[in-house]
Amino acid sequence: MPFDEEDVQLATRIKALGHPARLAIVRALLGAPDGACRCRDIVRDLPLAQSTVSQHLKVLREAGIIRGEIEGPRSCYWLDTQALAEVGEAMGGFQRAVAAKTAEPVGACE
Repeated sequence: MPFDEEDVQLATRIKALGHPARLAIVRALLGAPDGACRCRDIVRDLPLAQSTVSQHLKVLREAGIIRGEIEGPRSCYWLDTQALAEVGEAMGGFQRAVAAKTAEPVGACE
């Protein structure tokens, strides 16, 4: 049975967020005064090589977490706030489901 397209997209986005460097990039973009950062600004703020940061940006872009624009040698990135909101809503749904499970299963796995 194939997986639901929305679940595949959610898993892709969660996987993209599952690295400390990529979380740092998202936080940098969240904290940017104008909502966008140049690649060089992100590189300056992280203890990683430019090529490594570029690879992480590519993963985030392919997952739809960020958007980007290249103008000559400059690259500018910003968050896709709708995509992040969708991830947050899905995680909130999981959190509510877990909170509703107040008892340990009894005999379910015997």
